[in-house]
This record gives sequence, C-alpha cells and structure tokens, in this order.
Amino acid sequence: MAKRDYLKMTDMTLAEAHRVLRLATRLKEEPKGRRATLLAGRSVAVVLEKASTRTRVSFEVGIAQLGAHPVVLSTQGSQLARGEPIRDTARVLARYCDAIAFRTSTTARLLEMAQASVPVINALSDDGHPVQVLSDIFTIEEALAAAGDRSGIAGRRVAFIGDCSSNMARSWLEAAPLFGFHLVLAAPKGYMPPADEVERARATGHVTLTSDPREGAAGADVVNTDVWASMGQEGEAERRRAAFAGWTVNAGVMQKAAPHAVVLHCLPAHRGEEIDDETLEGPRSRVWDQAENRLHVQKALMLWLLGVELA
Repeated sequence: MAKRDYLKMTDMTLAEAHRVLRLATRLKEEPKGRRATLLAGRSVAVVLEKASTRTRVSFEVGIAQLGAHPVVLSTQGSQLARGEPIRDTARVLARYCDAIAFRTSTTARLLEMAQASVPVINALSDDGHPVQVLSDIFTIEEALAAAGDRSGIAGRRVAFIGDCSSNMARSWLEAAPLFGFHLVLAAPKGYMPPADEVERARATGHVTLTSDPREGAAGADVVNTDVWASMGQEGEAERRRAAFAGWTVNAGVMQKAAPHAVVLHCLPAHRGEEIDDETLEGPRSRVWDQAENRLHVQKALMLWLLGVELA
C-alpha cells in the first residue's frame, strides 16, 4: 500500500472522509477495550512542538486503546531542541514507529516531517488543523442524527465567527467545498484567510465573507468560534481584543442563528472574550462532545492511514 499522509483536509476524498467518519462512529459505540489488539506490536510517535492538552491526550489514549505504544516527544525532550533537522528526526522515527502525529508551527516543518516513510498526521500547524475540523464535522453530523436528521453536513450553513485568519478557519475553508456545506466567515477587516485561499473556495460557491458577526450567524446551523489570539500571538493579545470588541458569541449572536443551531469551540476558551460562559455552557453547546470526538475520529484516521480494517 502506498504511504498516505493527512496534512490537510483534501488529503482525503469525500468518500474516504465518509469512510473514516463511519469508522469513528463504530469505534465510539464499542467498549473501550474492544479493539485493543488492532495495532498490537506497533508504535506511533506524537511529536509536540507546541503546548497541547486535547491533541496529546486524545492521540496518546487512542493509540493505546488500539493496542499500539504511544511515543510522546516534546521539543525540549528531544534533539529537536538542539537543532537536529526535522528530516533527520523524521527518518529515524520512521525506523522505530509506524506513524507520526506532528504538532508544529509552519507548513515547511510539517512537509519536512512528511518526508518520513511512514504516515504523517498534521496535529496542528499555523495554517491548518485538519484533525480538529474532521472531528468537528463528525460532531455536527452526530448532533444532527441525535435530532433525527441523518442527512449529514452537506447543504448546511456553518458560521465561523472571530479570527478567520486562524488555522481553524483555514481548515474549515478547505472543508466546505469537499463536504458540500456553505461556510460563512465573519471577521473584522484584516482577519481573513490569505486571499488566494479565499478565492479558490469562493469559486466553488461554498463560501461567503462578512464583517458583521450577527450577519455571519444569520440562519446558521452551526456557529463556530476560536480564541482571538492563538499560540504564538500572545504579544498581540491587547491589539486583538480591541479589534474584536463586540465579536463575542453570545445570546444576541445566537438569536440570529437557526433555532436548532449548535455551538462549537475547539478549546481552550477565553470565556468572556470570543464566547461567553452562558453560551459555552448552554443547551446549544456541543463543545464537550467535540472535545471527546477527537479521540474517536483520530483512532479511525490512524486505522485508515495504516490500512487496518475492522472485522
């Protein structure tokens, strides 16, 4: 089998994405120990150049639940801290491990790790967070099914409100034409994705831009947000708070969304900034399901990348 990587949303076809999401549903429904021998004798490296809670724990636990050994490396706990080239680390890890999940900063570093001869997963980079968005799509379809609607995300209206220059918004932008939903990006001027990415997505007819948060939420089936200052942008926090004044996802914003709309946030949340406590903890929030579903979707993703089928 040719090596597969998952570095961006479009590294899967729609059919492959649906296959992974169906597999995640099966895994979630089963007892935790049911698949503890699927990857027995294998190892998966989780390399973290940025701080992590959900990514580290969901990958580490998921790897163990599939019977493999998780090898977790931070920058400070490896030779990367002393300047070893990524490509050298990649080649060595590929001799020991069967796959690599890499949480990093730039696409260049991600692509260098992807020179490894084993599957590489983008566990976050500055211009994409595909494992999170794939899990979020799973969460949306799960919420729809729980309400009696199994038609999926295609044709739905998904709003992303806040910093649309973020890696999260950029992966949503990639996902919209792939999955066939309509994405509304709502952000102040200067906080949209790169123009070339926007134009490619807009040419498909699946993306709308607005500079009004309430207009962004209007009629939405899903309202999604994220922090205004991501990791590495702490020095811009005050400037960003000023730019995003009035952009908090709250009851006023949610009144514009569809009555059945759900709220997503990939966490960690700065309560009272991009989202208020009432909305985060309210009946429309699917944030905690969203966090849990990272585990199930990433397990399914690893099995797909490694070509392992369920009986």
